[in-house]
Amino acid sequence: MRWSRRKIVIGASAAAAVGLAGALVVVLTGGRTPPAPSRPGPASSQALTSPFTGEPVMALGPVLAVKIDNLAPARPQTGLTAADIVYVLPVEGGLSRFLAVFSSRLPPVIGPVRSAREDDLELLRQFVRPAFAYSGAQPQLLPVVEKARTVDLYAGRVGGYFRDPRRVAPHNLYARTRQLLAEAPGAGKAHDIGFRFGPAPAGGRVTASFSVSYPAARFMFRWSAKDGRWLVWMDGAPARAAEGGQLGAPTVIIQYTKVRTSRFLEAGIRPPYAESTGSGSGVVLRGGQAYPVRWSRPGADGGTTFTSPSGQAMTFARGQVWVVLAAG
Repeated sequence: MRWSRRKIVIGASAAAAVGLAGALVVVLTGGRTPPAPSRPGPASSQALTSPFTGEPVMALGPVLAVKIDNLAPARPQTGLTAADIVYVLPVEGGLSRFLAVFSSRLPPVIGPVRSAREDDLELLRQFVRPAFAYSGAQPQLLPVVEKARTVDLYAGRVGGYFRDPRRVAPHNLYARTRQLLAEAPGAGKAHDIGFRFGPAPAGGRVTASFSVSYPAARFMFRWSAKDGRWLVWMDGAPARAAEGGQLGAPTVIIQYTKVRTSRFLEAGIRPPYAESTGSGSGVVLRGGQAYPVRWSRPGADGGTTFTSPSGQAMTFARGQVWVVLAAG
């Protein structure tokens, strides 16, 4: 399965998005010059920031990961705007689903919730023991998911789920997030997974939009200087949120990887398995620019590092991060 990629580069310079470096606290005081930036690193003890978004938080909360439907009948989705990270993953039929990760903020409701796939488990291990909400899984895969290193929130065994009668099944299963977390008292808290936040580095190319295609699905990320985000378009239309407005994020990562097939059949076929360990190339979109990067995740128990061609840590803009796993 091959994905196509396209960049449209414009000649105007883009304003750099303002980030918060992991080891840096920028203090704005009246009339005084802020201290010089230091090397990007993990969050400083002087001000607690989310390792997932780089934004200030009162405390590091438990991690809740939810598998979200992305077929046309499931749109617009509910709760995605509150996610810290949105992973885009391939599924059977050349389509996609989301794995949304929450910790800094919890929307009241999230959905539509759909079934797990084998590659979810490798991706989730970096979070140590996240709460994982999903509607079910293929019969041979389900016991594997239930025994994985997560707090299992399978809809068939815990509370917090409900059906919206205004939508057609199976695209109508939703979950109340606080009830889910009440079912997961042992869920692990947010910790460093390799993301670094800070001022935009040199080496980017001014980019108006960037596209990635599945065999049966298309994503385009268009830079909006007004919103300070890459607005998401899916299958040629703006990706709307049920709460209003358009989905988008200050940072988008296109992570090119090996996409093989899963061991477990879905409707008689083997769905794709996007590997999230190993290493490869990628593109980071931030501040209206595209940056070539290398990514590395030697093992499933650790996070992913992103570096520039010179070997320096690639910094992200503060806020929600989208990660698209693409064959390449």
